[in-house]
Amino acid sequence: MNGRKVLVTGGAGFIGSHVAQAHLGRGDRVWLVDDLSTGKRENLPAGAEFVHLSVNDPGLDDVFCAAGGFDLVNHHAAQIDVRISVDDPRRDARTNVDGFLNVAECARRHGTRRVIFVSSGGVVYGEPEVRPTPEGEPKLPRSPYGVSKLAAEQYLFYYANVHGLEYAAVRYSNVYGPRQDPHGEAGVVAIFCSRLLAGTPFTIFGDGEQTRDYVFVGDVVAANLLLADVPLAAPTTLDARAFNVGTGVATSVNGLADALLRAKGRAVTRQYAPARPGELQHSCLDAGKLRGLDWAPAVTLEQGLAATYDFIAAKEASA
Repeated sequence: MNGRKVLVTGGAGFIGSHVAQAHLGRGDRVWLVDDLSTGKRENLPAGAEFVHLSVNDPGLDDVFCAAGGFDLVNHHAAQIDVRISVDDPRRDARTNVDGFLNVAECARRHGTRRVIFVSSGGVVYGEPEVRPTPEGEPKLPRSPYGVSKLAAEQYLFYYANVHGLEYAAVRYSNVYGPRQDPHGEAGVVAIFCSRLLAGTPFTIFGDGEQTRDYVFVGDVVAANLLLADVPLAAPTTLDARAFNVGTGVATSVNGLADALLRAKGRAVTRQYAPARPGELQHSCLDAGKLRGLDWAPAVTLEQGLAATYDFIAAKEASA
């Protein structure tokens, strides 16, 4: 399958750029579509063809035509800020529903072999009773962002059963690693790394005992590459082609701060702020389905935190 044509939407973003680079490393021909609203040109891997375009744009069909169709579409482009989705649900839906449908329709019309869709294990389950949470647990999203991600999965279920479109939905836990931006809408890992570099206090919302499942971007990339090729189950249920991507280990925000300080042998103070309304308290994923396909996280939390810190430090030093 090497040498296939791959489209990565959101290919200038944190995770999408790593996925694109991995496909190039396997000998695939790669096209990237990104409107650069949050992605960065500096993330674009050499050797890929970049198209500066929103996934909402009707011109996306021209990209498919010019390439002669794609064997694989990896759809990472999204509005990912839960707070924006709460403040402006229509803005969230324009990208995560309308934009998704534009990609899905192009894939259907041009005979795409498989679509990998990035969902979210951190929001589609809401506050699950079972943790680590397997794919079959109830889907009870508590934000428009979670609703839009779940809606896209349901659309894909339709496309698979009515149009025969192959797909895998990857439900990420909290992804972190190099290229995560501490100055934009970033995860807590990048923010803590940036604060540690500056010697400024960590800000922790609430009591810091809320937990997340932190998975390193390299392990997420490995899951994407695996699911590009493996045989998939028949789409008999919504969860048949859904795969959690996480470590199964819950880490509190306080514990995350401790791990980063241990990894770098440094110390900073902490300041606590009021809890953010609507924030989930606990999220941790059971990735047993992926493990059954011989995938497993290869990077420990402290290894990943050290790599992320070193990347951000080198980037700020060069700037």
